[in-house]
Amino acid sequence: MKKIFSLIFISCFVLTSCEDELDINTNPNTPKEINSGLALTSAEGSVATVIGGDFFNLGGMLAQYYTQSPGAGQYQNIDQYNINTDFANRSWTELYAGGLNDLQFVQDLAIENEETGTYLIATVLKAYTFQYLVDVFGDVPYEEALLGNDNIQPSPTPGAEIYTDLIATVNDALAKYEANPVASDVGQQDLIYGANMAKWIQFANTLKLKMYIRMAYTSQADGPAVMALVSEDNFLTSDAKFSAYADALNKRNPFYDVQIDYLGDVNTVASNSLLEFYNRKNDPRIAEVYRVNNEDDFVGIDQGFGLDASLGGTLGADYSRPKIEATTPVYFMTVAESNFLQAEALLRYAGGSGVETKYNEGVAESFMLYGVPEDPNTFTGAGGEYEYSATGDVEADLEQIIVQKWAALANINNIEGWIETKRTGYPILTTLDIPPYQKGRRIVSFASVLPGDQIPFSIFYPDNEVTRNQNLIQKAGLTEKVWWNQR
Repeated sequence: MKKIFSLIFISCFVLTSCEDELDINTNPNTPKEINSGLALTSAEGSVATVIGGDFFNLGGMLAQYYTQSPGAGQYQNIDQYNINTDFANRSWTELYAGGLNDLQFVQDLAIENEETGTYLIATVLKAYTFQYLVDVFGDVPYEEALLGNDNIQPSPTPGAEIYTDLIATVNDALAKYEANPVASDVGQQDLIYGANMAKWIQFANTLKLKMYIRMAYTSQADGPAVMALVSEDNFLTSDAKFSAYADALNKRNPFYDVQIDYLGDVNTVASNSLLEFYNRKNDPRIAEVYRVNNEDDFVGIDQGFGLDASLGGTLGADYSRPKIEATTPVYFMTVAESNFLQAEALLRYAGGSGVETKYNEGVAESFMLYGVPEDPNTFTGAGGEYEYSATGDVEADLEQIIVQKWAALANINNIEGWIETKRTGYPILTTLDIPPYQKGRRIVSFASVLPGDQIPFSIFYPDNEVTRNQNLIQKAGLTEKVWWNQR
């Protein structure tokens, strides 16, 4: 147990390197030596390492929560929209050869033993992981993946097909459990919900809602399916989080471990896009997302401006930096996010009825999650900074929801924040020299190397995998959109 447990916290993109042999076709586990509980623990740790590590940092910068400090240069390629082809080598390996292979093992064993509860947990986590792979990379190996030596060069499956199948597999797992409700016996080895099946069913329903909402601008949009879920009203009532961290070597929050401890807390500083949004609204969450600078003030930089020579001589400590602790949990999904998803669902498919209630609950849950003492009703009530105002225009009303969602995802699930900005276009993306700009809106990075006002919509497949897999053809560039990005 000690050996497996310690492996969870060894981030292969901190102080160690992943073995070159590990890829999406090789199962690194020894299934005869571990049980489903240990494999599930390991899988949850792998997914948390990526969502709370490399993806957390990438999303934080592309969602414009953070930007590169002028005193360092570790992530200037992200601010430049010049992310290279080896950026995701370790994350890809961690998810495929680690998390997904472990979850496949858990699924297979659960089927063999007719353990429908364990099967549901593994299926939902597997769907969650593949959904993020699609949302970040686009088309990825799916149908032919995780087959070991039966297929060592899997072709990618179109993202639209993956989404359809993910929803189908989650529905199938839910149906199997409902028909034969065998509670999972993994117990506390499930570090998210402790094998509480009622909570896992809520997670499954919320994940399905998220995937349906992702498809809102596509021909696969399915209003009846969305409203059927909303009518059931069985979504998250407690945050899905991985919190098994400790302030000890190889057991810390993955972002903290890399950015703050190992790299010295010198790279990521507050982007004015979010910091000034909070400032303009007198939003108390600013003190939970950012630390004050060395002069006890909240100070940020316009996105990408940290690479400008005029800021030479200033250091990360001159600016506010992310407030992440060694024991900060990695959040997979939250109750606040669930409420914003429901608000969008009601806006799109119920004529706006009930949107304000869910919007207000989303803001309230966000305040609660950050632990701020201020009453959220002061902000969402009449005359408040975040009062919801139904205009009858779907996009205008959606902007209000997504801006609040964006503000609520900072330091919680940064990659989700980026994904939602590229799906919807909110907060509005502009430049400093046109009228819609004001402090607290997203801007095209000052450091961008892309022509015009283009921004990244996906990232390159990892070099390691493209080199080994002749069926995975590298994409043309970062502006290539994932399948649902059709607004």
